[in-house]
Amino acid sequence: MTLSIGDKIPSFSADMTGGQRFDLQEHQGTQIVLYFYPKDSTPGCTTEGLDFSRLNAEFAAANTRVFGISRDSLRKHENFKTKQCFPFDLISDPDETLCRLFDVIRLKKLYGKEYEGIERSTFLIDAQGQLIQEWRKVKVAGHAEAVLAAAQECHQR
Repeated sequence: MTLSIGDKIPSFSADMTGGQRFDLQEHQGTQIVLYFYPKDSTPGCTTEGLDFSRLNAEFAAANTRVFGISRDSLRKHENFKTKQCFPFDLISDPDETLCRLFDVIRLKKLYGKEYEGIERSTFLIDAQGQLIQEWRKVKVAGHAEAVLAAAQECHQR
């Protein structure tokens, strides 16, 4: 199943930092940003997380919560979140359930070797649980600001 704009996101739950479980149904009435990134503590992923962190209060003012998702373990997520002082939680998806649901796994190449990895992607879910915007093949520069603008616009409707 591939999600399209306007689709209701199927209910899901997953482990996240702070010893908590993310449960989509518990966030009804709040907009959600799910940003998928390749790997904790890498330069691009750190910059992206810091950009979302810097804008966290503005996301909150737009009734929007931000969550980062990668295949990294909870232990790695906890270390990454603590080191970078992220004000939001990171969701661990080691079995790729969420990665597959949002169709972010792509064949990549590094030093001539092919492997499956996460394509940097972000999804904005409205307060009713519908997918209202997606960004794929994300370039980090200016991305968090673009997501914030979309969240603010949706919140004002």
